[in-house]
Amino acid sequence: MTLLSVEHVTRQYSLPRNSLFSPARTITAVDAANFTLERGKTLGIVGESGSGKSTLARMVMAFEKPNTGRVLFEGKDLAALRAAELRALRPHFQLVFQDPFGSLNPRRTVGWSIAEPLRATDTPDDGRVAEALDHVGLRAADAGKFPHEFSGGQRQRVAIARAIVTRPSLLVADEAVSALDMSVQAQILNLLMDLQDDLGLAILFISHDLSVVGSICDSILVMEHGKSVEYGAAADVMQSPKQPYTRSLLKASGLI
Repeated sequence: MTLLSVEHVTRQYSLPRNSLFSPARTITAVDAANFTLERGKTLGIVGESGSGKSTLARMVMAFEKPNTGRVLFEGKDLAALRAAELRALRPHFQLVFQDPFGSLNPRRTVGWSIAEPLRATDTPDDGRVAEALDHVGLRAADAGKFPHEFSGGQRQRVAIARAIVTRPSLLVADEAVSALDMSVQAQILNLLMDLQDDLGLAILFISHDLSVVGSICDSILVMEHGKSVEYGAAADVMQSPKQPYTRSLLKASGLI
């Protein structure tokens, strides 16, 4: 069953005029992107810096609205929702950032940070913080610690705990392992897959590394300069790429 559908989504930004009399200028960050994500599946969005993948993630999270096209979550057009309707729906899709330390308040305990999405939606804790910590392999007692008391990998586990505390059906992971060393990357990737199995999560996994994407994703969308250049089952994209850009990403990852 389709959970997320992105339909012909385009996002443009206005640029400053060169002079008072020069024409208006725009840059297209995402150009007519299309994809679907089924419940319990993982879609990887891969491309180099500036390819538009993070802009696409911000539209999926309803942080930005597309200029054209629609982002449908559970059949609802996110850009068309009233503020109260979006607020009620937001617990169902959550984001894991690239930098776990930067996304946690250093002056607050991690328990306070994990509970932040609950406070934002007036949802009682009812043991959810302890439950989320357990899901990511940490102890309930860790809720009383501060971010600097954890390693980088543990902080990313805390960030994931905060993302799942609302019991979402979609997790958006934007370069969620790129700041970690290889051994810790593998641990976090395995954690995400375990969480998917245990909680039935759909995961939108965004990365510049096609080897990482290919190892965990069911399907892959390749982006270049805002355009979707290849989209299909992960095995097809990895083993029989149709586009030169995809082959260049495979080569950069040491896969061919």
